[in-house]
Amino acid sequence: MKNLSACVVYLILFAFLQGCEKSLEEKALPGYKKEITGWQNKRIENLKKETGWLNLAGLFWLEPGANTFGSGKNNDIVFPETTPENIGTFYLSDTSVSVILKIDAKVNDAKLDSTVLKDDLTGSPDIISYGNYRWFVIKRGDKFGIRLRDLEAELVKNFRGIEHYPINEDWQITARFVPYLPPKIIAVPNVLGTIEAEISPGYLKFTKDNKEFTLDVINSGDKLFLIFADETSGEETYGAGRFLYSDKPDSIGKVVLDFNKAYNPPCAFTKYATCPLPPKQNNLHIRITAGEKKFGTGH
Repeated sequence: MKNLSACVVYLILFAFLQGCEKSLEEKALPGYKKEITGWQNKRIENLKKETGWLNLAGLFWLEPGANTFGSGKNNDIVFPETTPENIGTFYLSDTSVSVILKIDAKVNDAKLDSTVLKDDLTGSPDIISYGNYRWFVIKRGDKFGIRLRDLEAELVKNFRGIEHYPINEDWQITARFVPYLPPKIIAVPNVLGTIEAEISPGYLKFTKDNKEFTLDVINSGDKLFLIFADETSGEETYGAGRFLYSDKPDSIGKVVLDFNKAYNPPCAFTKYATCPLPPKQNNLHIRITAGEKKFGTGH
């Protein structure tokens, strides 16, 4: 009798596991598969570009006043050993950063000894270049920092892509946009340990497996931007959540959420990024087995 019970349990478990495996099989018509595969390939291309996330080599927060930098260990900011010992000095005032250069570097392809630098939030930061290195000013809250890129970074050279869940059209979900009237300020934490106040125009409501879910969204140009976590986070997908863009709602408030295009934030690839994290209301009690899985060991 015990053996019979054990066999029944085994068969039930086997059937359950088989069902799980089937649910993660690819399910896509040729045209849709081509669309998602093209999106995945474009994503890899963007990561490997000069402006991508794989070549980050440093992030240095500036102190008020003078900040010397170069490879010399006596500098306030120590650059890699393959850069000159004394490159120059950054000067941080309350609202701006300027630089004096001691070497033959370029600012936006022009040779300059000194200049005030535009930060990344302007949309067109001033880029200083020397050899295979590029660096520029970033602004996060009231903090200013220097982001360094190495165009010869090993991660770019050895990058083998990102693992994905099988493409599944069932994760292309129609949601309904519900506006906040007036728009609502939501708290979005980040990896720096601070909270950013973002304006949310509304939330998306959708149903999956007979359960209803909601996600607060942020305006991003002509798109809606979502930061979310789910029950795969920290296991199969990146622990600090994933990102997703969607088109804005149509005339009747319909939005298509395609979780096959859910992707890792920059912090999944480098410790030199400053990623936003999911607001608490965007932690979903569901396994979203679509989109990108975690990269390596993450950060």
